[in-house]
Amino acid sequence: MGPAAKAAIFVTIGTAGAAAQDKTADTEDAQILGTISVTATRNPIKAFDYPGMVTVIGRDDILTTQPSTPDDILKVVPNVEFTGGPRRTGEVPSIRGFEGADVIVLFDGARQNFGSAHDGRFFIDPSLLKQVEVIRGPASSLYGSGGTGGVIEFRTVDADDLLGAGERYGASASAGYQTANSERSGSFSAFGRPGAGIDLVGSVTLRQSNSIELGDGNTLHDSDDDVLAGLAKASWSFADHHRVDGSFLSFNNDAEEPNNGQGAGGDNLTDKEVRSNTWRAGYGYKNPDNRLIDLDVIAYYTGMKVDEQRLDADGAGPIGERLKRDVETVGLRLDNRSRFDLADSVSTVFTYGGEFYADEQDGESAAGDRDGVPDADALFYGIFAQAEVNVSEPFGVIPGDLLIIPGLRYDDYESSSDIADDNEASQLSPRIGVSYLPNDWLLFFANYAHAFRAPTFDELFTTGTHFVIPIGPGVTNRFVPNPDLDPQSTRTVEFGGGITFKSMVVPGDLFQVKISRFFIWGDDFIDTDVNQPTPFIDCNPFIPGNCDGTTETVNVPDAELDGMEVEASYESGRFLWSFGFSSIDGENDDTGEKLGVLTPDQFTVNTAAKLHEIDSLIGWRVLLANRFDEVNDPAEERDGYVVHDFYFAWQPSMKPFDGFRLDLGVDNAFDEAYDRVFTDSAEPGRSFKATVSYSLKW
Repeated sequence: MGPAAKAAIFVTIGTAGAAAQDKTADTEDAQILGTISVTATRNPIKAFDYPGMVTVIGRDDILTTQPSTPDDILKVVPNVEFTGGPRRTGEVPSIRGFEGADVIVLFDGARQNFGSAHDGRFFIDPSLLKQVEVIRGPASSLYGSGGTGGVIEFRTVDADDLLGAGERYGASASAGYQTANSERSGSFSAFGRPGAGIDLVGSVTLRQSNSIELGDGNTLHDSDDDVLAGLAKASWSFADHHRVDGSFLSFNNDAEEPNNGQGAGGDNLTDKEVRSNTWRAGYGYKNPDNRLIDLDVIAYYTGMKVDEQRLDADGAGPIGERLKRDVETVGLRLDNRSRFDLADSVSTVFTYGGEFYADEQDGESAAGDRDGVPDADALFYGIFAQAEVNVSEPFGVIPGDLLIIPGLRYDDYESSSDIADDNEASQLSPRIGVSYLPNDWLLFFANYAHAFRAPTFDELFTTGTHFVIPIGPGVTNRFVPNPDLDPQSTRTVEFGGGITFKSMVVPGDLFQVKISRFFIWGDDFIDTDVNQPTPFIDCNPFIPGNCDGTTETVNVPDAELDGMEVEASYESGRFLWSFGFSSIDGENDDTGEKLGVLTPDQFTVNTAAKLHEIDSLIGWRVLLANRFDEVNDPAEERDGYVVHDFYFAWQPSMKPFDGFRLDLGVDNAFDEAYDRVFTDSAEPGRSFKATVSYSLKW
């Protein structure tokens, strides 16, 4: 094991409780460097300098969290919330009040476009990750449809992330357990650099879990998961400047749970088969002597499948009925960077390219087509261009540095189905962001951006039964298709600032604070309108059809959201601390009704001590949420809560224990009973966690 790899857990930094950063040494006097973002501009940029809010979570922080699902990794990032309850198949991320198709999810650059009302959004095992990056705010100028809330990109491990200098091969194994859902996990990885420029990784993970013990003392039954996940990845750098790579990322879960995995009850029980497979191939050319060509090309295929077999007759179908939802995505993205010096004090990176992807959905049931899952397909084409203009001492008289990032993307899309006429449109997404650093410790930034999101299959073409209330002859709520939906468009204004100090208290330490205030105006905001008369109040359920209702997706002409975020962190060779704050509000401008996935004001704190003498890290995380009453229905109000997590990591450097690592933790240590927004079930109670791993490298 190389020195940097041995000490990785002792030089992590938390930004709102989680981050990643470059490391230079393993001593307590090591220089602490700021985080680097790649997703925000598709070029490496200091996260602090970016004119917006971006969080990067590294592998060291992922390991100390001992995550079971992506929610465990991202739950402390400001204005990122997972709704849908504690079952892994129901978890859906939101960013700044936007969820579902309003949030772009990428696996190593490959889009994950699966969408379901109750079956989650994406599936990946945390053990396969080296980094997660979250851009909060509009990203359509680079990424197209769905960039209204932001982007979450998951990056998988490479051999270079696991091997130190002079090491060519390695293998690792781990075993873990957590008590809240009796989850047992194990993983095995092999990795190597067998020749010049060759990088190989293979990894497999098993997880088995059962019913979930909740903080309110109840048990969420019918939550059984049997997960098998894997990664195979290879890359080859050749002829000095060329690189090709390929990967296969897989997630398979055999679950026994309700048809609605987000529900609290155990009715309508099903056997679910969740299959997510992403195939990816890439090519890159990067020659430091060629300032005009810096090329990246990726092609990918993603296949998502959720098949269910009914185990009872409590739902909208008979025992044994098999339900199918398949979503396939094929995509290609090309981008190039050209670099110019417009003057001695002005340098520019010009990034431009194009993207194509196609989605296809297929739904089946015993009766033929599946209610709520229309057979449909969509085609997207986009071209984009962005400049990063760095100006030193603007106009020769203003001190400091100016970063200007203008961007523009054009998208054209078409969705089609036999159910109704095609839905097609085109969209321009401009943006401009500016960061001004008058000196080496102060930042001011502002940005203005348009974003859009095309209507999804389910919003355009869904038909059939939504749900049935078993009263009298039965109360039925039916889907109504709306193929005339317009794309959702938003305009965002964001401004903020920050400070950063190096060697503030002790040599090599780093202190940073960044604050953002944002306002979002939405046109043709896409929302769901559920019109359901209340039995015995609005209608007579014993008169057939008298209480039937409808569910339709509609455009809200004008919507407005606004909020605020704060991220602060300090790290030295001995200590790390971070703080996060987020708030969000939104409403329909015409009616005043609340709109979007609104969340309570939240505070996060993470603090840890680095005990170099015993090769250990010990820490404490806190998540605090105020009471939530920004709702249209009083039943959606939530009490405030405070959740405490404790963690400990030991990675000995002395023989014969080098290569071992022990992680211990307790989540929700004081068994807090709390409920998240837009979730029917309480959250998990106290959970003791332990993971032991061993790596051998040579």
